[in-house]
Amino acid sequence: MKEKIKIGIIICHRYHTCAGGKCFRALKNREGAFSVYKNREVELVGYTTCAGCPGGNIEYAPEEMKKNGAQVIHFATGLIVGYPPCPYITHFGEFIKKAYGIEVVFGTHPIPQKYYDIHKPLGTWSSAEWEEIIKPTLADKKTRLAYD
Repeated sequence: MKEKIKIGIIICHRYHTCAGGKCFRALKNREGAFSVYKNREVELVGYTTCAGCPGGNIEYAPEEMKKNGAQVIHFATGLIVGYPPCPYITHFGEFIKKAYGIEVVFGTHPIPQKYYDIHKPLGTWSSAEWEEIIKPTLADKKTRLAYD
């Protein structure tokens, strides 16, 4: 088994009362964006919100996560599937990479089917940028249904 990787998760503040069940289930099962860790031990070293638009916590939380050993920060799937999706997601990712030198991954758990069903006809993810953003969390229909 490869060396343990330490990660942090940042969720959208709209979901600040989320207990993280889908994210933690996906991490345990190595599904969605966590599938890249199939053969690795993972330690969660931070979990917080962005602090609401325009993401004031993005400036501070990654620093604390890095002090706790974070090598990667995942933006929770809620930033992708909420309506509207986070308009700052790419800016947040660029900032964290430049300011802290930490890799950023878009997504945690697989996109639930109910969100897929509404965003597809709306064309939310039809741009090349969004198609790239949803890749780590775009699972097959059976898996998406399991996360509804």
